[in-house]
Amino acid sequence: MSGIIGRKVGMTRVAEEDGMMIPVTLVSILENFVNQVKTKEKDGYNAVILGVDPLKKPTKTKKFKMLKEFRISEKEEYRVGEKVGADVLEGVEKITLSSLSKGRGFSGVIKRWGFSRGPETHGSHHHREPGSIGMCAKPGRVAKGKKMPGRYGGGKITIKNVPIIKLDKEKNILAIKGPVPGAPGNLVIIKTY
Repeated sequence: MSGIIGRKVGMTRVAEEDGMMIPVTLVSILENFVNQVKTKEKDGYNAVILGVDPLKKPTKTKKFKMLKEFRISEKEEYRVGEKVGADVLEGVEKITLSSLSKGRGFSGVIKRWGFSRGPETHGSHHHREPGSIGMCAKPGRVAKGKKMPGRYGGGKITIKNVPIIKLDKEKNILAIKGPVPGAPGNLVIIKTY
């Protein structure tokens, strides 16, 4: 299988044999249930749709908090309702992970884009403002993509080629080198390709 869904626990560090400390993020591998199996004959490709966090009051169409499709090879066989665990990641050295970043709400240009502020004294009224945004009379408009205040964070972030430091199959815990986007408790999509 090409991936699995987990939940971010938090950050810690792991000591190597030579004494070096490696910062790691712990991800708990959740119980992934096979919600649907796609076959090459019926759908044109082989895949499974995994679901996590079964809802207390499932509806006819929604039974899990999150669903995600992962490709599988023709040799792999899964049944609807089957549980998938951390053994999927056995032997994998690097992964691609996706998660929602922390939402910071409506932010100004200094926080959002790293603009420098204006002078604080001598009668200046330009402290945290973006400054001039327009052009001359010829275009007479604001250019598309102009860095302006707006909603900051809360978007999907994908990081590729992240090394796996440790995989504990008994506790279903995965130690990934470096940070993982989002707050502790966020769902993390882990892909093995």
